[in-house]
Amino acid sequence: MSAQQLSDLIRFARLNSPFYRDLYGSLPPHADRLTDLPVVDQEAFWAANTLHDNRVLTGPLSEATVYKTGGTTGSPKFSVYTRDEWRTFVTSFGQGLVDTGLRPGHRVADLFYAGELYASFLFVLDSLAHAPVDNVRLPIGGGAPLESTIPTLRDLSAQVLAGTPTTLCRLAEQVLATGVRLDSVELLLFGGEALFDDQRRLLAAAFPGAEARSVGYASVDAGLLGRPVPGADARVHRAFTPYSVVEILDDSTDEPVTEPGRPGRVVVTSLFRRLMPIIRYPAGDRAEWTGTGPGHFRILGRAEEGVRVGPVSLYTQDAQDAVAAADTAGQVVGMQLVVRRWEGRDGLVLRLATAPGDERDSDRRESDRPDSDGRDSDLRDSHLRESLARAVVAELEAVRPLYPDSVRAGFVHPLSVEWARHRDLAVNPRSGKLVRVLDERPTA
Repeated sequence: MSAQQLSDLIRFARLNSPFYRDLYGSLPPHADRLTDLPVVDQEAFWAANTLHDNRVLTGPLSEATVYKTGGTTGSPKFSVYTRDEWRTFVTSFGQGLVDTGLRPGHRVADLFYAGELYASFLFVLDSLAHAPVDNVRLPIGGGAPLESTIPTLRDLSAQVLAGTPTTLCRLAEQVLATGVRLDSVELLLFGGEALFDDQRRLLAAAFPGAEARSVGYASVDAGLLGRPVPGADARVHRAFTPYSVVEILDDSTDEPVTEPGRPGRVVVTSLFRRLMPIIRYPAGDRAEWTGTGPGHFRILGRAEEGVRVGPVSLYTQDAQDAVAAADTAGQVVGMQLVVRRWEGRDGLVLRLATAPGDERDSDRRESDRPDSDGRDSDLRDSHLRESLARAVVAELEAVRPLYPDSVRAGFVHPLSVEWARHRDLAVNPRSGKLVRVLDERPTA
Protein backbone atom coordinates (compact mmCIF):
# COMPACT_ATOMS: atom_id res chain seq x y z
CA MET A 1 0.00 0.00 0.00
CA SER A 2 1.50 3.32 -1.02
CA ALA A 3 1.36 6.47 1.04
CA GLN A 4 -1.88 8.34 0.39
CA GLN A 5 -2.43 12.00 -0.15
CA LEU A 6 -3.14 13.95 3.03
CA SER A 7 -6.37 15.42 1.69
CA ASP A 8 -7.66 11.95 0.79
CA LEU A 9 -6.80 10.65 4.26
CA ILE A 10 -8.60 13.53 5.98
CA ARG A 11 -11.75 13.02 3.88
CA PHE A 12 -11.67 9.26 4.44
CA ALA A 13 -11.31 9.66 8.22
CA ARG A 14 -14.12 12.24 8.40
CA LEU A 15 -16.43 9.99 6.43
CA ASN A 16 -15.69 6.65 8.13
CA SER A 17 -14.41 7.29 11.67
CA PRO A 18 -16.99 8.62 14.18
CA PHE A 19 -14.15 10.00 16.33
CA TYR A 20 -12.61 12.07 13.54
CA ARG A 21 -16.05 13.04 12.24
CA ASP A 22 -16.84 14.58 15.62
CA LEU A 23 -13.32 16.07 16.01
CA TYR A 24 -13.55 17.84 12.64
CA GLY A 25 -17.26 18.64 12.89
CA SER A 26 -16.77 22.40 13.07
CA LEU A 27 -14.23 22.55 10.23
CA PRO A 28 -15.03 23.55 6.64
CA PRO A 29 -15.80 20.54 4.42
CA HIS A 30 -12.66 21.01 2.35
CA ALA A 31 -10.11 21.49 5.15
CA ASP A 32 -7.07 19.64 3.82
CA ARG A 33 -4.00 21.06 5.54
CA LEU A 34 -2.55 19.79 8.81
CA THR A 35 -2.60 23.27 10.32
CA ASP A 36 -6.36 23.37 9.63
CA LEU A 37 -6.84 20.43 12.01
CA PRO A 38 -6.79 20.22 15.80
CA VAL A 39 -4.19 18.08 17.54
CA VAL A 40 -5.65 14.80 18.79
CA ASP A 41 -6.34 14.74 22.51
CA GLN A 42 -4.78 11.56 23.93
CA GLU A 43 -7.42 10.94 26.56
CA ALA A 44 -10.29 11.41 24.13
CA PHE A 45 -8.59 9.25 21.46
CA TRP A 46 -8.16 6.27 23.75
CA ALA A 47 -11.58 6.69 25.32
CA ALA A 48 -12.99 6.30 21.79
CA ASN A 49 -10.54 3.60 20.65
CA THR A 50 -12.06 0.77 22.68
CA LEU A 51 -12.34 -2.97 22.12
CA HIS A 52 -16.11 -2.75 21.86
CA ASP A 53 -18.19 -0.03 20.17
CA ASN A 54 -15.00 1.49 18.75
CA ARG A 55 -15.39 5.03 17.38
CA VAL A 56 -11.86 5.52 15.97
CA LEU A 57 -11.71 2.66 13.46
CA THR A 58 -12.96 3.35 9.95
CA GLY A 59 -14.35 -0.14 9.41
CA PRO A 60 -15.00 -3.50 11.07
CA LEU A 61 -12.11 -5.39 12.67
CA SER A 62 -12.20 -8.26 10.18
CA GLU A 63 -8.64 -8.34 8.79
CA ALA A 64 -5.86 -7.01 11.01
CA THR A 65 -3.24 -7.79 13.62
CA VAL A 66 -3.93 -6.49 17.12
CA TYR A 67 -1.05 -5.23 19.25
CA LYS A 68 -0.97 -3.99 22.79
CA THR A 69 0.39 -0.53 23.43
CA GLY A 70 0.82 1.76 26.39
CA GLY A 71 0.22 4.67 24.05
CA THR A 72 1.73 7.69 25.74
CA THR A 73 -0.50 7.36 28.79
CA GLY A 74 1.03 4.35 30.56
CA SER A 75 -1.90 1.91 30.63
CA PRO A 76 -2.03 -0.79 27.92
CA LYS A 77 -4.42 -0.23 25.03
CA PHE A 78 -4.70 -1.76 21.58
CA SER A 79 -3.46 -0.72 18.15
CA VAL A 80 -4.36 -2.45 14.88
CA TYR A 81 -2.72 -2.82 11.47
CA THR A 82 -4.04 -4.45 8.32
CA ARG A 83 -1.61 -6.75 6.53
CA ASP A 84 -0.93 -4.09 3.87
CA GLU A 85 -0.33 -1.43 6.51
CA TRP A 86 2.04 -3.70 8.43
CA ARG A 87 3.95 -4.50 5.25
CA THR A 88 4.39 -0.80 4.54
CA PHE A 89 5.40 -0.21 8.16
CA VAL A 90 8.18 -2.83 8.27
CA THR A 91 9.38 -2.21 4.71
CA SER A 92 9.84 1.51 5.33
CA PHE A 93 11.50 0.92 8.70
CA GLY A 94 13.72 -1.78 7.16
CA GLN A 95 14.98 0.71 4.59
CA GLY A 96 16.12 2.92 7.46
CA LEU A 97 18.22 0.14 8.96
CA VAL A 98 20.95 0.75 6.40
CA ASP A 99 21.49 4.13 8.08
CA THR A 100 22.31 2.37 11.36
CA GLY A 101 25.34 0.67 9.85
CA LEU A 102 23.68 -2.61 8.90
CA ARG A 103 25.86 -4.28 6.28
CA PRO A 104 25.23 -7.21 3.93
CA GLY A 105 25.62 -10.52 5.75
CA HIS A 106 25.40 -9.07 9.27
CA ARG A 107 24.21 -11.57 11.88
CA VAL A 108 21.58 -9.74 13.90
CA ALA A 109 20.27 -10.91 17.27
CA ASP A 110 16.71 -9.70 17.90
CA LEU A 111 16.59 -9.20 21.68
CA PHE A 112 13.30 -7.31 21.80
CA TYR A 113 10.31 -8.70 23.64
CA ALA A 114 7.63 -10.96 22.14
CA GLY A 115 4.27 -12.33 23.16
CA GLU A 116 1.33 -10.88 25.08
CA LEU A 117 0.38 -8.87 21.96
CA TYR A 118 3.67 -6.94 22.17
CA ALA A 119 4.96 -5.75 18.77
CA SER A 120 8.66 -4.91 19.04
CA PHE A 121 10.16 -8.38 18.51
CA LEU A 122 8.03 -9.14 15.43
CA PHE A 123 8.41 -5.60 14.16
CA VAL A 124 12.21 -5.65 14.23
CA LEU A 125 12.38 -9.19 12.84
CA ASP A 126 10.06 -8.31 9.94
CA SER A 127 11.91 -5.03 9.33
CA LEU A 128 15.20 -6.92 9.07
CA ALA A 129 13.55 -9.34 6.63
CA HIS A 130 12.43 -6.39 4.48
CA ALA A 131 15.72 -4.48 4.71
CA PRO A 132 17.40 -3.73 1.37
CA VAL A 133 20.58 -5.58 2.42
CA ASP A 134 20.91 -9.31 3.11
CA ASN A 135 21.24 -10.25 6.78
CA VAL A 136 21.08 -13.29 9.02
CA ARG A 137 18.34 -13.01 11.65
CA LEU A 138 18.70 -14.56 15.09
CA PRO A 139 15.27 -14.43 16.83
CA ILE A 140 16.41 -14.85 20.45
CA GLY A 141 14.06 -12.47 22.24
CA GLY A 142 14.48 -10.33 25.33
CA GLY A 143 12.89 -12.87 27.66
CA ALA A 144 15.44 -15.62 27.06
CA PRO A 145 17.71 -16.39 30.04
CA LEU A 146 21.07 -14.66 29.83
CA GLU A 147 22.72 -17.99 30.64
CA SER A 148 21.54 -19.32 27.27
CA THR A 149 21.58 -16.05 25.32
CA ILE A 150 25.31 -15.43 25.75
CA PRO A 151 26.42 -18.88 24.46
CA THR A 152 24.03 -18.48 21.53
CA LEU A 153 25.50 -15.10 20.65
CA ARG A 154 29.02 -16.53 20.94
CA ASP A 155 28.35 -19.74 18.99
CA LEU A 156 26.56 -17.94 16.15
CA SER A 157 29.10 -15.07 16.09
CA ALA A 158 26.40 -12.40 16.38
CA GLN A 159 27.65 -9.07 15.02
CA VAL A 160 24.62 -6.91 15.77
CA LEU A 161 22.54 -6.86 18.96
CA ALA A 162 19.13 -5.18 18.77
CA GLY A 163 17.10 -4.52 21.91
CA THR A 164 16.02 -1.97 24.49
CA PRO A 165 18.84 -0.19 26.33
CA THR A 166 17.79 -1.98 29.51
CA THR A 167 18.08 -5.41 27.87
CA LEU A 168 21.43 -4.55 26.31
CA CYS A 169 22.74 -3.25 29.65
CA ARG A 170 21.67 -6.36 31.53
CA LEU A 171 23.41 -8.46 28.92
CA ALA A 172 26.51 -6.25 29.22
CA GLU A 173 26.50 -6.62 33.00
CA GLN A 174 26.38 -10.40 32.69
CA VAL A 175 29.17 -10.39 30.11
CA LEU A 176 31.39 -8.39 32.45
CA ALA A 177 30.47 -10.44 35.50
CA THR A 178 31.26 -13.77 33.80
CA GLY A 179 34.30 -12.62 31.85
CA VAL A 180 32.88 -13.91 28.57
CA ARG A 181 34.19 -12.26 25.40
CA LEU A 182 31.82 -11.50 22.53
CA ASP A 183 34.40 -10.05 20.18
CA SER A 184 32.21 -10.43 17.09
CA VAL A 185 29.73 -7.78 18.28
CA GLU A 186 30.29 -4.55 16.36
CA LEU A 187 26.91 -2.81 16.43
CA LEU A 188 24.36 -2.24 19.22
CA LEU A 189 20.96 -1.11 17.96
CA PHE A 190 18.76 0.29 20.72
CA GLY A 191 15.13 1.32 20.61
CA GLY A 192 12.06 1.80 22.73
CA GLU A 193 13.71 4.14 25.23
CA ALA A 194 16.55 6.63 25.43
CA LEU A 195 20.17 5.56 25.88
CA PHE A 196 21.93 7.67 28.51
CA ASP A 197 25.64 8.31 28.96
CA ASP A 198 25.85 6.10 32.05
CA GLN A 199 24.47 3.18 30.04
CA ARG A 200 26.88 3.89 27.20
CA ARG A 201 29.79 3.44 29.59
CA LEU A 202 28.52 0.02 30.63
CA LEU A 203 28.00 -1.08 27.03
CA ALA A 204 31.44 0.19 26.03
CA ALA A 205 33.05 -1.81 28.83
CA ALA A 206 31.32 -5.04 27.76
CA PHE A 207 31.52 -4.52 23.99
CA PRO A 208 34.59 -2.35 23.39
CA GLY A 209 34.51 -2.89 19.64
CA ALA A 210 30.85 -2.00 19.18
CA GLU A 211 29.09 1.25 18.33
CA ALA A 212 25.70 2.06 19.88
CA ARG A 213 23.17 3.42 17.37
CA SER A 214 19.43 4.03 17.30
CA VAL A 215 17.56 1.26 15.50
CA GLY A 216 15.03 3.90 14.46
CA TYR A 217 12.16 5.88 15.94
CA ALA A 218 8.72 4.28 15.84
CA SER A 219 5.91 3.15 18.11
CA VAL A 220 3.04 0.74 17.67
CA ASP A 221 0.47 3.45 18.32
CA ALA A 222 2.02 6.39 16.41
CA GLY A 223 3.67 4.28 13.70
CA LEU A 224 6.68 5.53 11.71
CA LEU A 225 8.37 8.54 13.30
CA GLY A 226 12.02 8.82 12.28
CA ARG A 227 14.78 6.93 10.50
CA PRO A 228 18.32 7.23 11.90
CA VAL A 229 20.66 9.89 10.59
CA PRO A 230 24.28 8.67 10.45
CA GLY A 231 26.56 10.68 12.70
CA ALA A 232 27.82 11.11 16.23
CA ASP A 233 24.44 12.01 17.76
CA ALA A 234 22.19 8.93 17.87
CA ARG A 235 19.23 11.11 18.86
CA VAL A 236 19.03 12.71 15.41
CA HIS A 237 16.46 11.26 12.99
CA ARG A 238 14.52 12.31 9.91
CA ALA A 239 10.92 11.66 8.96
CA PHE A 240 9.94 8.62 6.89
CA THR A 241 8.85 10.70 3.92
CA PRO A 242 6.42 10.08 2.19
CA TYR A 243 4.89 7.69 4.71
CA SER A 244 4.61 10.02 7.68
CA VAL A 245 4.67 13.71 8.53
CA VAL A 246 6.42 14.83 11.72
CA GLU A 247 5.60 18.18 13.30
CA ILE A 248 7.19 19.88 16.30
CA LEU A 249 4.67 22.09 18.08
CA ASP A 250 5.16 24.87 20.60
CA ASP A 251 4.48 23.61 24.12
CA SER A 252 2.14 26.49 24.93
CA THR A 253 0.44 27.49 21.68
CA ASP A 254 0.59 24.30 19.55
CA GLU A 255 1.88 26.45 16.70
CA PRO A 256 4.33 24.60 14.43
CA VAL A 257 7.99 25.21 15.30
CA THR A 258 10.14 25.87 12.25
CA GLU A 259 13.44 27.24 13.57
CA PRO A 260 16.27 24.93 14.68
CA GLY A 261 17.08 24.51 18.35
CA ARG A 262 13.62 25.40 19.70
CA PRO A 263 12.13 22.47 21.64
CA GLY A 264 8.53 21.37 21.27
CA ARG A 265 6.35 18.29 21.36
CA VAL A 266 6.35 15.74 18.54
CA VAL A 267 3.11 15.21 16.62
CA VAL A 268 2.85 12.68 13.80
CA THR A 269 0.50 11.98 10.91
CA SER A 270 0.65 8.54 9.31
CA LEU A 271 -0.12 8.64 5.59
CA PHE A 272 -0.51 4.89 5.11
CA ARG A 273 -2.89 3.85 7.93
CA ARG A 274 -6.60 3.87 7.16
CA LEU A 275 -8.18 1.34 9.53
CA MET A 276 -6.95 3.25 12.62
CA PRO A 277 -6.12 6.73 11.34
CA ILE A 278 -3.28 8.61 13.02
CA ILE A 279 -3.64 12.31 12.21
CA ARG A 280 -1.79 14.95 14.27
CA TYR A 281 -1.28 12.40 17.01
CA PRO A 282 1.05 13.34 19.92
CA ALA A 283 3.95 10.88 20.03
CA GLY A 284 4.69 11.63 23.69
CA ASP A 285 8.20 12.98 23.04
CA ARG A 286 9.88 16.36 22.78
CA ALA A 287 12.28 17.25 19.98
CA GLU A 288 13.94 20.10 18.11
CA TRP A 289 14.88 20.66 14.49
CA THR A 290 18.64 20.50 14.01
CA GLY A 291 19.01 22.51 10.82
CA THR A 292 21.63 20.02 9.62
CA GLY A 293 19.51 18.51 6.86
CA PRO A 294 15.98 18.41 5.46
CA GLY A 295 13.62 17.23 8.17
CA HIS A 296 16.38 16.38 10.65
CA PHE A 297 15.28 16.51 14.27
CA ARG A 298 16.82 15.62 17.63
CA ILE A 299 14.77 13.66 20.19
CA LEU A 300 14.98 15.35 23.59
CA GLY A 301 13.10 12.84 25.75
CA ARG A 302 9.61 12.05 26.94
CA ALA A 303 7.22 14.97 27.09
CA GLU A 304 5.99 14.36 30.61
CA GLU A 305 8.30 11.78 32.18
CA GLY A 306 8.55 12.78 35.81
CA VAL A 307 6.92 12.60 39.19
CA ARG A 308 5.34 14.79 41.82
CA VAL A 309 6.70 14.49 45.35
CA GLY A 310 4.55 16.48 47.73
CA PRO A 311 4.37 19.97 46.15
CA VAL A 312 7.48 19.41 44.01
CA SER A 313 7.54 18.30 40.36
CA LEU A 314 10.74 16.61 39.19
CA TYR A 315 11.65 15.17 35.81
CA THR A 316 13.89 12.25 35.06
CA GLN A 317 16.07 14.49 32.92
CA ASP A 318 16.71 16.68 35.97
CA ALA A 319 18.04 13.66 37.84
CA GLN A 320 20.06 12.45 34.84
CA ASP A 321 21.70 15.85 34.54
CA ALA A 322 22.47 15.92 38.27
CA VAL A 323 24.13 12.50 38.12
CA ALA A 324 26.13 13.45 35.01
CA ALA A 325 27.39 16.62 36.70
CA ALA A 326 28.36 14.92 39.96
CA ASP A 327 29.66 11.59 38.64
CA THR A 328 32.88 12.79 37.02
CA ALA A 329 34.50 9.35 37.46
CA GLY A 330 31.72 7.53 35.58
CA GLN A 331 30.73 5.16 38.40
CA VAL A 332 26.96 5.23 37.78
CA VAL A 333 25.53 3.05 35.00
CA GLY A 334 21.80 3.30 35.71
CA MET A 335 19.21 5.29 37.64
CA GLN A 336 15.62 5.16 38.83
CA LEU A 337 13.48 7.63 40.76
CA VAL A 338 11.66 5.87 43.61
CA VAL A 339 8.87 7.72 45.42
CA ARG A 340 7.79 6.45 48.84
CA ARG A 341 5.57 7.71 51.61
CA TRP A 342 6.12 7.25 55.32
CA GLU A 343 5.30 9.18 58.46
CA GLY A 344 2.69 11.14 56.55
CA ARG A 345 5.10 12.64 53.99
CA ASP A 346 6.41 11.83 50.54
CA GLY A 347 10.09 11.17 49.94
CA LEU A 348 12.25 10.71 46.84
CA VAL A 349 14.98 8.09 46.61
CA LEU A 350 17.53 8.16 43.79
CA ARG A 351 18.36 4.51 43.08
CA LEU A 352 21.79 4.47 41.43
CA ALA A 353 23.37 1.40 39.86
CA THR A 354 27.13 0.98 39.69
CA ALA A 355 29.37 -0.93 37.34
CA PRO A 356 29.68 -4.70 37.96
CA GLY A 357 33.23 -4.43 39.32
CA ASP A 358 32.14 -1.85 41.89
CA GLU A 359 29.22 -4.05 42.89
CA ARG A 360 31.44 -7.04 43.57
CA ASP A 361 33.74 -4.89 45.69
CA SER A 362 30.87 -3.41 47.68
CA ASP A 363 29.23 -6.80 48.24
CA ARG A 364 32.42 -8.41 49.52
CA ARG A 365 32.50 -8.77 53.30
CA GLU A 366 35.40 -7.49 55.39
CA SER A 367 36.21 -11.07 56.45
CA ASP A 368 37.00 -11.85 52.82
CA ARG A 369 39.75 -9.24 52.78
CA PRO A 370 43.27 -10.53 53.37
CA ASP A 371 44.56 -7.66 55.49
CA SER A 372 43.98 -4.21 56.86
CA ASP A 373 44.84 -2.65 53.53
CA GLY A 374 41.80 -4.39 52.07
CA ARG A 375 39.61 -3.00 54.81
CA ASP A 376 40.98 0.47 54.19
CA SER A 377 40.19 0.06 50.47
CA ASP A 378 36.65 -0.99 51.31
CA LEU A 379 36.31 2.02 53.59
CA ARG A 380 37.54 4.34 50.88
CA ASP A 381 34.96 2.87 48.48
CA SER A 382 32.28 3.60 51.07
CA HIS A 383 33.52 7.14 51.51
CA LEU A 384 33.63 7.68 47.75
CA ARG A 385 30.02 6.58 47.41
CA GLU A 386 28.90 8.77 50.27
CA SER A 387 30.68 11.70 48.66
CA LEU A 388 29.10 10.98 45.28
CA ALA A 389 25.65 10.65 46.87
CA ARG A 390 26.02 14.05 48.54
CA ALA A 391 27.17 15.61 45.26
CA VAL A 392 24.22 14.19 43.29
CA VAL A 393 21.73 15.41 45.90
CA ALA A 394 23.34 18.86 45.90
CA GLU A 395 23.17 19.09 42.11
CA LEU A 396 19.50 18.08 42.02
CA GLU A 397 18.55 20.45 44.82
CA ALA A 398 20.30 23.26 42.95
CA VAL A 399 18.06 22.84 39.89
CA ARG A 400 14.92 22.10 41.94
CA PRO A 401 15.27 24.45 44.96
CA LEU A 402 11.61 23.91 45.83
CA TYR A 403 12.60 20.45 47.08
CA PRO A 404 14.96 21.57 49.88
CA ASP A 405 12.53 24.40 50.65
CA SER A 406 9.78 21.81 51.06
CA VAL A 407 12.04 19.70 53.29
CA ARG A 408 12.63 22.67 55.57
CA ALA A 409 8.89 23.33 55.65
CA GLY A 410 8.24 19.74 56.69
CA PHE A 411 6.31 18.84 53.52
CA VAL A 412 8.62 16.07 52.22
CA HIS A 413 11.48 13.89 53.43
CA PRO A 414 15.03 14.79 52.38
CA LEU A 415 16.39 13.40 49.13
CA SER A 416 18.33 10.18 49.60
CA VAL A 417 20.44 7.82 47.49
CA GLU A 418 20.11 4.03 47.36
CA TRP A 419 22.84 1.95 45.71
CA ALA A 420 21.93 -1.07 43.58
CA ARG A 421 23.16 -3.38 40.85
CA HIS A 422 21.95 -2.74 37.33
CA ARG A 423 20.13 -6.07 37.19
CA ASP A 424 18.18 -5.09 40.31
CA LEU A 425 16.63 -2.02 38.66
CA ALA A 426 12.93 -2.55 38.05
CA VAL A 427 11.78 -3.13 34.47
CA ASN A 428 8.42 -3.43 32.76
CA PRO A 429 7.73 -7.19 32.82
CA ARG A 430 6.05 -7.07 29.41
CA SER A 431 8.46 -4.88 27.43
CA GLY A 432 11.70 -5.22 29.38
CA LYS A 433 12.14 -1.43 29.40
CA LEU A 434 13.65 0.25 32.42
CA VAL A 435 11.00 1.84 34.63
CA ARG A 436 12.37 5.34 35.12
CA VAL A 437 9.94 6.26 37.90
CA LEU A 438 8.70 3.86 40.58
CA ASP A 439 5.84 5.15 42.69
CA GLU A 440 5.72 2.95 45.79
CA ARG A 441 3.28 5.15 47.68
CA PRO A 442 0.24 3.24 49.00
CA THR A 443 -3.03 4.12 47.32
CA ALA A 444 -6.50 3.74 48.72
